[in-house]
Parts: sequence; structure tokens; C-alpha cells
Amino acid sequence: MIDVIRESQGEAQVWTLRINRPDKANSLTRDMLRAVETATAEAEQAGVAALVLTGEGKVFSAGADLEEARAGLATDGIWERVSSRIAGMPCLTIAALNGTLAGGAFGMALACDLRVAVPQARFFYPVMKLGFLPQPSDPGRLAALIGPARARMILMASQKIDAATAYEWGLVDRVVEKEALGETLHALSEAVCAAPPEIRKGIKAMIPG
Repeated sequence: MIDVIRESQGEAQVWTLRINRPDKANSLTRDMLRAVETATAEAEQAGVAALVLTGEGKVFSAGADLEEARAGLATDGIWERVSSRIAGMPCLTIAALNGTLAGGAFGMALACDLRVAVPQARFFYPVMKLGFLPQPSDPGRLAALIGPARARMILMASQKIDAATAYEWGLVDRVVEKEALGETLHALSEAVCAAPPEIRKGIKAMIPG
């Protein structure tokens, strides 16, 4: 399930898309990915100032649902469509990583403008071990953040890194305790919520990547 939480911050709107399947480590089904795709399109149409992606419980997302992955979801083009939609949003996009980020869910976080993680989060993308190629845009976005060698460390050597290392490498922009996550997200979105839509869109368009 994908919960869509609509909140007002002044006159602007902030939408939160929450992956809500904690009993399955927030693993993503095709229907859930379609729901993210639909919700991001609706958020763009609504002119939101900021879009937050997060998870319920102790894990952001373990990636693809195992049964659906075996049936073809692991290599489905929907992953790339979802990350492309997020990357193309004219608002500020923030991945609020409430816990571990793994597999295909990496694409959504890499497509966001900012990533904030809790100290307990772990990061791994085991496509080499599983025998799949990553989503087409993920290696480039990952290398742009952390450099080619470290991207190979995650994608080719299948290394799991902790939140402190992710921050040191530049994969995440803040590491905060879970109870401070809401306050941090509010502070990060305060300026875009106060700005006119054309300024938000204009500044984002001027920043490469």
C-alpha cells in the first residue's frame, strides 16, 4: 500500500508518499509502483512545493516483492518510469529514509533531490549477486553522488554500507534520529514552500542533474 499524505505548509502543499507494507519489509509490488507513478503525476498537477518519499516501520524498502520479482518485476521497465517521474518533478523531492534501503527502491531515492536517513539505515543494491542489471539511470545517478569507484563498490562488489558511510560518501545529505525526521523535513522544505511556484521550478531547472 502507498499512503498519500497531503499537508499544508503555509499556503503551499507538501505531499508525503509512504510505503506502508512493514510486514513485508516495505517490498514493492507492481501495483504499489503504479500507485507511486500515479501519485507523483497528481502531485505535479496539484503544484506541490515538496514531495517526500518515506516508509512505515524500520525499513524504507527492501526493493521488489520476492514473488513478483521471480515473475518478472525485477526487470520490469516500471522501475525506470517511476524514478524518471520523480526526477522530473518541478518541486523539491526528499527521500526520508526511515530505515534500510535496498534493491530496486534505490532508484526512487537516487531520483530525489535530497536524501535524509536515520542512523540505523543500511544501503545495498545486490544486483550482481542476484544476476540482474540495475535500473538504467541508477549507476549514473549513483556515480554522480559518490564517484565511480564507490558506485562499483555498491553495484559490483555488492557491499552494504551504513548511514555514517553513506553520509561520508555523499549518498545521503543528513543523518538524523528518527524522532527528529519530521522537524528536519519541515526545515528543508520551508524555503520552497514560501517561494512562488515559478521560482521553485526555475531554480531547480538551473541545477544540473
